[in-house]
Amino acid sequence: MEELHDAVATLQRTTSQLKDILVQDANIRFQAVHPNPLNRFGRKGFSQSDEDGITLELVRRLNLSCGTFAEFGVGNGLENNTIILGGLGWRGFWVGGQELVFDPTPLPRLTYIRDWITRNNVLCHAEAGMAAIGTGAVDLISLDLDGNDIYIAEALLNGGVLPKIFIAEYNAKFLPPAKFQIAYNPDHRWGGDDYFGAALQNFVDLFSIFGYVLVCCNAYSGANAFFVRKDFADRFPEVPADIRDIHVPPRYHLYSAYGHKASPRVVEALFS
Repeated sequence: MEELHDAVATLQRTTSQLKDILVQDANIRFQAVHPNPLNRFGRKGFSQSDEDGITLELVRRLNLSCGTFAEFGVGNGLENNTIILGGLGWRGFWVGGQELVFDPTPLPRLTYIRDWITRNNVLCHAEAGMAAIGTGAVDLISLDLDGNDIYIAEALLNGGVLPKIFIAEYNAKFLPPAKFQIAYNPDHRWGGDDYFGAALQNFVDLFSIFGYVLVCCNAYSGANAFFVRKDFADRFPEVPADIRDIHVPPRYHLYSAYGHKASPRVVEALFS
């Protein structure tokens, strides 16, 4: 019986490894043929999929050598879109409802505000976070809440929080120009189905009001949309004009494992 148990465990590990190889191969192929050349910069580091590479390319083109960030919805602190910026010397703040797996209090370049995010409190949290890191504005915002994202984004934009780069999770199932957004519910929790967030077209319509253009949707998963302020649009001449050529459909086949196990000590070192 023990030998059978070991054999099953080995088979499961092998199957998981094969799945990751196939996922990686499919992702690289899709990146290469996607009509938006900016997708080719996508790479995974600390982000859920390839968001880190796109973020770093946007930061490079905007000449943001050492900036400030805010991220709303960060999980336990080991996998999100702004950890990589710590390696560039950036400082910023996170807001989320989950306990982090490390203590951020002693870290000089990272502030954590733990609270459930709503459109009524997000602006206060943004102001408190900016005050904590000693700035009146941030260069980059990332937003991933699995639900009320478009309402939270609207509250920030209406409140005058206008970063150079804004990353927002969209519901990729809705192909442009189709529109959809869930009804606002401050207590919304994602149920693992397709009732979450808003279509890419909804986000484009909202962000255009505040002077932003869509430059990329990440090719690996089709989960995050990258917007930049219009005054930086000329730095992305290769990006297609048609939203349908930027949109990425849902590709939610994520890695079972990626590299070595994430350590809280790495994040602590990046923001120390």
